[in-house]
Amino acid sequence: MNRGGRRQFRPHHGHGGHGHTGYGQQQQQQPVQVISPAGDDEPLTITMLGAGQEVGRSCCVIEHRGKKIVCDAGLHPAHPGLGSLPFIDEVDWSTVDAILVTHFHVDHAAALPYIMEKTNFKDGNGKVYMTHATKAIYGLTMMDTVRINDQNPDVSGKLYDESDVQSSWQSTIAVDYHQDIIISGGLRFTPYHAGHVLGASMFMIEIAGLKILYTGDYSREEDRHLVIAEIPPIKPDVLICESTFGVHTLPDRKEKEEQFTTLVSNIVKRGGKCLMPIPSFGNGQELALLLDEYWNEHVELQNIPVYFASGLFQRGMRVYKTYVHTMNQNIRSRFARRDNPFDFKFVKWLKDPKKLLLNDHQKSGPCVVMASAQFMSFGLSRELLEEWSSDSKNGVIVTGYSIEGTMARTLLSEPDHIESLKGGNIPRRLTVKEISFGAHVDYAQNSKFIQEIGAQHIVLVHGEASQMGRLRAALRDTYATRGQEINIHTPRNCEPLVLTFRQERVVKAIGSLAADRPVHGSPLKGLLVSKDFSYTLLDPKDLKDFTGLSTSTLIQKQSIPIGVDWSVIRWHLEGMYGEVEDGVDEEGRAILIIMNAIKVVQISEIVVEIQWSSNSSNDMIADSALAVLLGIDGSPATVKLTSIPHQHAHHDHRHSHSHSEELTNGNSINGNISGNEEFDKIKMFLEAHFGQVSGPNISVQEGDEDELMVMTVTIDDIVAKLDLISMRVESDSPDLKRRVETVLEMALTTLKPLSRSFIGSGVDMSLENVAVAA
Repeated sequence: MNRGGRRQFRPHHGHGGHGHTGYGQQQQQQPVQVISPAGDDEPLTITMLGAGQEVGRSCCVIEHRGKKIVCDAGLHPAHPGLGSLPFIDEVDWSTVDAILVTHFHVDHAAALPYIMEKTNFKDGNGKVYMTHATKAIYGLTMMDTVRINDQNPDVSGKLYDESDVQSSWQSTIAVDYHQDIIISGGLRFTPYHAGHVLGASMFMIEIAGLKILYTGDYSREEDRHLVIAEIPPIKPDVLICESTFGVHTLPDRKEKEEQFTTLVSNIVKRGGKCLMPIPSFGNGQELALLLDEYWNEHVELQNIPVYFASGLFQRGMRVYKTYVHTMNQNIRSRFARRDNPFDFKFVKWLKDPKKLLLNDHQKSGPCVVMASAQFMSFGLSRELLEEWSSDSKNGVIVTGYSIEGTMARTLLSEPDHIESLKGGNIPRRLTVKEISFGAHVDYAQNSKFIQEIGAQHIVLVHGEASQMGRLRAALRDTYATRGQEINIHTPRNCEPLVLTFRQERVVKAIGSLAADRPVHGSPLKGLLVSKDFSYTLLDPKDLKDFTGLSTSTLIQKQSIPIGVDWSVIRWHLEGMYGEVEDGVDEEGRAILIIMNAIKVVQISEIVVEIQWSSNSSNDMIADSALAVLLGIDGSPATVKLTSIPHQHAHHDHRHSHSHSEELTNGNSINGNISGNEEFDKIKMFLEAHFGQVSGPNISVQEGDEDELMVMTVTIDDIVAKLDLISMRVESDSPDLKRRVETVLEMALTTLKPLSRSFIGSGVDMSLENVAVAA
């Protein structure tokens, strides 16, 4: 609760409801209306930093009432280096309250490591949120992106490295579908299923009562493993919606599958090789399920191999098996019968894809190959395209949406020649067909979804300008035939869209003020209490009973004489609480903040002071902090720390700048702590229990992606492998697997610092925030 203050109101057509009537509920009597100056309401501003009248680098900034939310942070697959980023210079990232990532695709998430690690986002208090499945796959896809970029000799195109990806992955917060996440006062969001790919979500965002639904990429067609996008139970004021396919209507799914399998069959039966460029996650898994089923039903094809040539695809199947509970009923029921649909019978992983590029490839027989990258601008799919392009028996099937400027889009125009990455042109004689399994909505599905949502404003994004314009015209015609008006917007990149809403500030009168019916036109006086942009009017004497506010707030301070350097104090506090936040106060004095509850202030070189707002939890933290500080002088660790040679005498206890930096940076005295301290400590636990532990493998050779970020425990030639991305343990020995899982659980519980286990009630102790009853 923010603060109380007296305001004068005039009843609006009747009188206020009673205390038991909930805010926002329909009432027979009109609520009390606050008399506010004209134009007092703040507008909603939506700025596209990417995906405004284009497909690629999705990034949408939503601002309202001092809150700032960013939805998605992707790269443009058709542009290299810095040119692929959204227009990030348009935003002060330190002021962003939260970044919400809808799914793991490159054009929606691949700019995240750059924004989190190379902008001033880390100087602010913003957090990054995504679903659990998205986070698991995000770590894999971004590491693979770095690996591919490392093969490019042009270093200007490298936006970040593996350490940036790892740091960004560790800093993201995983959330569940339908979980109500409160970010700060008046700002919250809820994820809903979006279909499209595993883990994809749309976000219902609420800012000061204004509701915005951001869909990201979504699908309303159930496939072999994903659920369809949900219709949220809450009606939003604004819908920000994808428009990828514009007014196109896609074939029926059954018809599309028949066309696809027939096309694949015709290519291999004529002795050709069938290439399908796919992303490592998404429709690749769907196509693998479809082809495995088709091959199982057609004996004459079973001698023709079907490959997925991606180590990342293979490793990602573990994630898919982990998150079966988020898939549709078909997959869940098969798992319940111990029938794993992802254990393919005919679709096999090609561990060494270079075999497909041997000089005698013409002598090999027909085959089907699913290879990344999806847009064929680089990677194995591009290499195979160049190798197979000159043979008319071969064929390419483009199975997803092709972004303008990529090789996939170029191929759809069936050029006579294609440009080789090695230089020169290559004749194109192979066939090219497009059958989209991109899991985006077509016009019919999008139009129906928009009408069911029923938002006052529709903002179309993630579509080419021409497609977007035709979709807007079609939607307007649809609403016009029903005699309805609709506000449809198609903002360009970096052109803010400003929307205004007639939102009346409604006050709920409670307590003794609601006991008697007020007379129309007469003034009504009371104490106005504001919380999260909602208002309550009550008599001051009812403050404690109805709001829980105390009549006073006690600020406690305790001075402590101490004879060590400030960096030593921080070292001890970090040892106790895991993390502390440093800064300076209004008087320029150094401070440390413990668990968002306690301030430790450096009063002088020999005196520190702890300050906190008194309540049961803060008092408990303060007691523990006091015990730590009182024990510093006599601690053996302090003696060891202060015994390191200095460039000064010890009588005044002041340390050199270099020593302070050494401790502040969090490194051990002997400098042996590596860049990833948490993984090192997990390895220490495993070594203490099992002895021989190898890894983790931070980088691996192509074809060995299955070993990336894996620790290996070996006992008497029995091996257990720990995947540090998913924290899953695999071993042929159930006993060893169970033992490693037990030690891992113990390690993770032990390593979790107190500062992440408990968040205090705040450290703002200014008098203006102290509520006192009148």
